[in-house]
This record gives sequence, structure tokens and C-alpha cells, in this order.
Amino acid sequence: MKPLVSIIMGSTSDLPVMEKACKWLDDNEIPFEVNALSAHRTPDAVEAFAKGAKARGVKVIIAAAGMAAALPGVIAASTPLPVIGVPIKGMLDGLDAMLSIIQMPPGIPVATVGVNGAQNAAILAAQMIALNDENVAAKVDAWKAGLGEKIEKANKDLAEIKYQFRV
Repeated sequence: MKPLVSIIMGSTSDLPVMEKACKWLDDNEIPFEVNALSAHRTPDAVEAFAKGAKARGVKVIIAAAGMAAALPGVIAASTPLPVIGVPIKGMLDGLDAMLSIIQMPPGIPVATVGVNGAQNAAILAAQMIALNDENVAAKVDAWKAGLGEKIEKANKDLAEIKYQFRV
């Protein structure tokens, strides 16, 4: 089994956030890998990873970034694959990381989800893959259909709650 998605974080301290992406991909049976690589502490390893990802069958890279938030951009500079940045809440509630990721120079795009939005990054990666993979497309469609069912159930549950002045 080859990974379709690669999840990269600068440190294992990002794992509590990135675990949501891992879980979503795992629940939906989409092969992925997860590694810790630092744009600042292991720059050669990051470049080698990014340059070799496509040849290994990876289709999309999700890169977590806190503090200096360089990892998604550094990866995007060395690969033709789409890169999704996940800003990690840190010193300025993640705003510093988000701004770092969204302000990429021309020619080095990085898609960005919300602060700590690892699950959305996994869903976006799956949607990108689904453009050319009917199996993944069916999984995304099924998951999306389940969202509506959850809201319908929640609304029924709300209707059962009694309040004295509820109309």
C-alpha cells in the first residue's frame, strides 16, 4: 500500500492537532503517511522528502506549521504536488502561522485551512484525490452525506428538549 497523502509536522508536539487528519484518513481508508520534519532543523531532509514525494505515489501533502510556519512553503517550493498548510495555534492564537502560510510568493501556492483545521485539510486532500480516483470520490461523497444526517438527528434531539416558554 502506497500513501496517497503525506502528513508532515515540524515536531511531534503538533500531533495532537494533526491526529484529526490522521483519524479522518484512517476512518475513510485512504492510505497516508505521517512524519516529523523541520524546515529549520532538518532542511535537507525536508527538501529530499518534497522532491521525492511524487515518485513515491503521494498525491497531496498536508504540512502543519506553528511558530515560524515555514514548513508548508518550503515543501511547496520543492514539489509539484499540492500542499495544504495547517496553521497550528501558538503564540498569537495561530494568526502568526496562518499569515505566514497564506502570504506565499507568486509561483509557490499553498492551500490553507483554518487554525488547527487538520480534519479539513484531510477532507480537502481527499477531494483533490477524488478528482481522478472514483474509490476516494465515493468515500468523500458518503462522508459528506453523513454530515446532513448528523444535523437532522441533532435537530430532532433539540425538538425533544422541553422549556417552559419554548414555542
